[in-house]
Amino acid sequence: MAQFKLLLVALCAASLSACVVAPYPRRVVYAEPVPAGVVYEQPGVVVDMAPPAPYVEVVPAIPYAGAIWIGGYWGWYGGRHQWYPGRWDRLRPGYSYHPHAWVQQGGRWHLHAGAWVRL
Repeated sequence: MAQFKLLLVALCAASLSACVVAPYPRRVVYAEPVPAGVVYEQPGVVVDMAPPAPYVEVVPAIPYAGAIWIGGYWGWYGGRHQWYPGRWDRLRPGYSYHPHAWVQQGGRWHLHAGAWVRL
């Protein structure tokens, strides 16, 4: 009986050792900082697939006084969700930043682009 249990454990371990779950490789883009005032716009994006959970971003050190961190978001590019990393932007007096958001309406997912909104 002990040999059977040992064999069963060995077979389970061997079968699970070949099971690898890896995320879909994401494209990493290293680019110049986004100029102040530029917002990634994706108007009219409506898809059938819910966005993945947001990445946990490490916020880099604040580059200058008055900068605010705008978190990353899942956009839509090339027929699939693509992560757009967060960035620093200058604070705009009299405005509030509303982040990008995916909203489910009628069984489909709509992307509401982030924007600065006057208070």
